[in-house]
Amino acid sequence: MFNFDEANKKGKEAMDTALKSYSDVSKGFQAIAAETAEYSKKSFQDGVTHFETLAGVKSFEAVFELQSSYVKSAYENFVAEATKLGEMYADLAKNAYKPYEAPVAAATKAASKAAATATAA
Repeated sequence: MFNFDEANKKGKEAMDTALKSYSDVSKGFQAIAAETAEYSKKSFQDGVTHFETLAGVKSFEAVFELQSSYVKSAYENFVAEATKLGEMYADLAKNAYKPYEAPVAAATKAASKAAATATAA
């Protein structure tokens, strides 16, 4: 028999889970956006500083050395930032899935039990 109170309770739980998940995802994307903006700002400032330094250099060898050093540093910073952002996205996905972990496990267990009962009969 259909139980309206139980259905209402399950619906409320599902809505609470969805709202919590949306809140966590929103916070995660805000953190990623802030990190990206900070990296972009720092990268731009580093580029401006580099070109100001480069403009004052008198010899070709010094220009080549400065440019090589800047490119290496910029590449290392980019790789570090890409790794950090990748970890942030992975954490975001884990946190977004976490509220659904228990209900999915319970539903899977119930479905397995029902399937086992149906095949035994």
